[in-house]
Amino acid sequence: MITQAILRALDKKAIWLVGILLVIAIAIPAGNLLIPPGQPFHVPAYIVTLFGKYLCYAILALALDLVWGYCGILSLGHGAFFALGGYAMGMYLMRQIGDRGVYANPTLPDFMVFLNWRELPWYWQGFDQFWFAMIMVVLVPGILAFVFGFLAFRSRVTGVYLSIMTQAMTFALLLAFFRNDMGFGGNNGLTDFKEILGFPIQAASTRSALFAATAVTLALSVIVCSMIVNSKLGKVMAAIRDAESRTRFLGYRVEYVKLFAFTVSAIMAGIAGALYVPQVGIINPGEFEPANSIEVVIWTAVGGRGTIVGPIIGAVLVNMGKSYFTGALPDLWLFALGGLFIFVTIFLPKGIVGTFAQWWRQARGPRRDNTTPRDTGASADRPLVAADPQPKPAE
Repeated sequence: MITQAILRALDKKAIWLVGILLVIAIAIPAGNLLIPPGQPFHVPAYIVTLFGKYLCYAILALALDLVWGYCGILSLGHGAFFALGGYAMGMYLMRQIGDRGVYANPTLPDFMVFLNWRELPWYWQGFDQFWFAMIMVVLVPGILAFVFGFLAFRSRVTGVYLSIMTQAMTFALLLAFFRNDMGFGGNNGLTDFKEILGFPIQAASTRSALFAATAVTLALSVIVCSMIVNSKLGKVMAAIRDAESRTRFLGYRVEYVKLFAFTVSAIMAGIAGALYVPQVGIINPGEFEPANSIEVVIWTAVGGRGTIVGPIIGAVLVNMGKSYFTGALPDLWLFALGGLFIFVTIFLPKGIVGTFAQWWRQARGPRRDNTTPRDTGASADRPLVAADPQPKPAE
């Protein structure tokens, strides 16, 4: 029953995307672990880590697309949810270092020993357990989004004002996490991780497993988002995006629909951050930078918002370009990124996927309906509705 419900909710593009992601989850690790170096299909270890990071960004872009593309909420603070999930994972990884740190303290992380902390803060308790850290990865971004969204949507804050508020929230968290007395490593953040679930974090097998987990999580995120947007709730979300006041007039509780979408989106962003940290090996307050959240908006716009597939393509393509051009043209990358956003806004307002779909529909022309009614008995000789009998002549 659950499988049938999922298949009904998924459109063809989502089914193809999930299939491709599952193939990638197997093929890339196999190419790294099973094919020896020097062979044509060997995948180097740095490629596994790099593309694992891209897939984390794709989950983040998909999370933004759920609220922006389908609900009309332009959030400029999704980087905060991403970073909070990353810090929750980083706290678990720091607790796993134990006495293998520089100061060999079995309980306190190195930065706490350096700052002369005497005991572990209460909010670090429990992060030595993986299950507790995973609950925090979901709860912390989810609770923050719920509280923020409840207050904002209840007050009917919309449009650019809501975007500014989300950006202000991100900037406030940036300033807070930069403080050493917050207990999160200050501007250096959390790093020097050793292992995850007992496996060395730098081992090739661990890297491949993290990549596979990220690809599978992205596939599950596509399924969840597709089920939401193709349901009756998704139709209400689209109505709110296109005509919020009219939807409210029809009797729908617009603030509750927005709150649901915003909270789910924040949880997805937090999970993306949790997968990101063990693969890049560090989390610091720089992830709260408002510019990072604006980059997520660019990824989504380039790929095509409101398409599910588009934000994933946009996140991967833009970050591949960033990886190349920051090495080839480091001084011009930001100008290229801004120019790309302007180009897409003017010439590709629907993004890559949306514009391609529009061109494809125009190339195919208007559809011809060749279907015939079933179980009606209609035919050329026997019409569907019988004609009225001719009136008898008057006697």
